Amino acid sequence: MCGIAGLFHCGTIKPVHPGRVEIMTEVLAHRGPDGAGVWTGPGVGLGHRRLSIIDVEGSPQPMQSPSGRSVVSFNGEIYNFRELRRELEQLGAEFRTEGDTEVILAAWEQWGTDCVRRFNGMFVFAIHDQRDRTLFLARDRLGVKPLFYAELSDGSVAFASELKGLLVHPLMRHEVDPLAVEDYMAWGYVPDHRSILKGVRKLPAGHTLLLKHDAPVPEPQQYWDVSFENRHTAKARDLEAELLHHLQEAVTSRMVSDVPLGAFLSGGVDSSTVVAFMAEASRQPVKTCSIGFDVASADETSHAEKVAQLFATDHRARTVSADQFDVIDTIAGMFDEPFADASALPTWRVCQLARENVTVALSGDGADEALAGYRRQVFHAHEERLRDLIPTTVREKVLGPLGRAYPKADWAPRPLRAKTTLLSLAGSGERGYARALAVVPPEIRGGLWSEGFAAQLGSYRAEDPLLEMMRNAPVRSGLDAAQYVDLKFWLPGDILTKVDRTSMAVSLEAREPLLDHRLVEFAAALPEKLRVRRTQGKWLLKKAMERYLPEDILYRPKQGFVTPIAEWLRGPLAGKARGISKSAMLARTGWFDNDRLAVIAEDHISGRSDHSRLLWQLIMLDRSLARLGIT
Repeated sequence: MCGIAGLFHCGTIKPVHPGRVEIMTEVLAHRGPDGAGVWTGPGVGLGHRRLSIIDVEGSPQPMQSPSGRSVVSFNGEIYNFRELRRELEQLGAEFRTEGDTEVILAAWEQWGTDCVRRFNGMFVFAIHDQRDRTLFLARDRLGVKPLFYAELSDGSVAFASELKGLLVHPLMRHEVDPLAVEDYMAWGYVPDHRSILKGVRKLPAGHTLLLKHDAPVPEPQQYWDVSFENRHTAKARDLEAELLHHLQEAVTSRMVSDVPLGAFLSGGVDSSTVVAFMAEASRQPVKTCSIGFDVASADETSHAEKVAQLFATDHRARTVSADQFDVIDTIAGMFDEPFADASALPTWRVCQLARENVTVALSGDGADEALAGYRRQVFHAHEERLRDLIPTTVREKVLGPLGRAYPKADWAPRPLRAKTTLLSLAGSGERGYARALAVVPPEIRGGLWSEGFAAQLGSYRAEDPLLEMMRNAPVRSGLDAAQYVDLKFWLPGDILTKVDRTSMAVSLEAREPLLDHRLVEFAAALPEKLRVRRTQGKWLLKKAMERYLPEDILYRPKQGFVTPIAEWLRGPLAGKARGISKSAMLARTGWFDNDRLAVIAEDHISGRSDHSRLLWQLIMLDRSLARLGIT
């Protein structure tokens, strides 16, 4: 795993000073502490920071091909590089190293832009072709690895693995995009279609970008998408066996490493599944680690310990408490953009714990998106059936007003919290699912803004891009559409961003076997009844894993990596909640109604409402703006 950065001049060819690329690369040193390199040519500069995983001594970067035609800076892993190497050797390619970087160069010179379709892995790379005078940028299918880029006033395109790699360039503007603030307050992160700063873009997952010296910057081109339009017709038992095969292949292919390797183990179905297949494939005890909380209702360490004993792993655990939130500024610095998933802290802590013994850790991320494991997906599938039964006029004229009048009872048992369900049923399936995904729904967001900022937003709402994605998705049902946007919108924006930044902050490579694109494509074609059955999501996965895992691991209520932030903001962090309405940084922006923020904080602290996620969003926004130097 590594960090990359660089510059490329479009429309003209200007010299690129190596020192400028070196500065952009140096701020990414945490992503690659084992080596650094810069290469420049006419109108181009590539930088690299290396975390050595494969061919530890023999694959420095940026790397030039044996022919001298191409140069690459690469972040990630190509898991099928040995198979590709054999194929390329038969086609006449020669290799000087034993790693996957040189395979990317040979694949580019053999297949051009189609090379990305051959790669099974997580990757972002930049290839400069000196013959064609182009720069080719590519990102993996699911967006495990990130890439930011921006057009600068001197005609160059700057790119980097993290936003901080662009921020050190003197021509980079530090102007906030107001639409990104609306997006962030809706979702708790800035999604991939936008950046917190104007002029900065993220290369979308499954896309490439081909830059030329004599042409303006084009739009990215999609080379992969997941389709839910087809359905497997085989018997359930045969599909169960095929799923197990995909799982085994995905896990074992990601166990190739020349450095120590382990796994995150939460005690949930997904991480336990990964550990089960690792233990089956390994001759040595698998090194596992988990993080617990000082609030019993959120602590899963006993389940992780049970799985660790079952597979005789070398297991370690630690506890996260509220007093560790004094590292808020450190977390904000990891993400650059505001990021309010409160599980970032325990994820960082478990990465720190893992890094004490290993350099690579496998995670269970991705199964919920691919196999319908989220509670919201299960609810959405049932709601879609109700929408088909209830006439549209009844839903709009009866359920809508009823939902708006129904009290917001955060304190009540879940079955009695009907407000969200009524509002969801009153609208379309797309709007219902957007409401389920949102941290702060539109009617509450509207009450937060100052009059001036509301005018800047105009008619734009953060839900608009998601609704368009759902309507145009290659799907057959509402459940399909929900999973599609979870894979394409939520996963790269939230989950994968969280894991990438927190793992890279401690120079740890995190691998996600359950996001093997072949497994994702297989899962997308499963009949709905093999994904969701009654109240159970991930039905086929749980059925298949019954031979490996005990029932109380497979079928206990889903908890997820839940941080007890609500309790902490009423207790040891109550001062931070109250302080948000008095924040000089947020007040200076003029975006918010500060009196309204004060009421929200007191309502939460008193227990009248649960505004924990909203308050945490505001805290992280405040600290991120300070880190970005926004005034």
